[in-house]
Amino acid sequence: MSEIIAGVEIPETAAVAEATRLMQEMTSPLIYHHSRRVFAFGAIHARRLGLDPDPELLYLSAMFHDTGLLTPFSDAEQRFEVDGADHARKFMLDRGFPATAADVVWTAIALHTTPGIPGRMGPEIAITYFGVLTDVLGFALDELDRSQVDEIIAAHPRGDFKNEFLQAYVDGLKHRPETTNGTVNSDVLEHFIPGFSRITTVERMLGAPWPS
Repeated sequence: MSEIIAGVEIPETAAVAEATRLMQEMTSPLIYHHSRRVFAFGAIHARRLGLDPDPELLYLSAMFHDTGLLTPFSDAEQRFEVDGADHARKFMLDRGFPATAADVVWTAIALHTTPGIPGRMGPEIAITYFGVLTDVLGFALDELDRSQVDEIIAAHPRGDFKNEFLQAYVDGLKHRPETTNGTVNSDVLEHFIPGFSRITTVERMLGAPWPS
């Protein structure tokens, strides 16, 4: 029988089942529940906006989008979003997904913290972004059916989400602070890590190796 939360059906595919199991095993309950809420909120936004994302690609995007916060998946020091995107793409290619599908999920994850751009892109990318915004910042919460919101929260409780997620954010970034330059992620480190100061675009321009 299909799993349905607030009218949103969880796709019944082998990749979805494996991704769910992996996220339960390799991430924390905080990230697992957050990721499932992102999928559910995103699916509701898709209906509200008349968009039709591929449910499987949307689910994989949601489930992998914050994995890079927990464990860097590459040897390179890079943005956590790219770590998670790289891991999701490898997961998909190893299971026979076409590169075009893997690239959609990669882009949805890589851009999920970038304001102003993903919402103008394809449905899987835009809806992943809107799902993240709703669960983290309350985006369009007053436009969603309250009973659906309550059912999602009952299935995947928030607990002390704000404080616990911010701590996970700090823990996932503090060993690679340079990767946060020019991103919203630097806000988190500047707020929580004493002495941390972001390098501004002005400083980069003035320090460029040009005489003028």
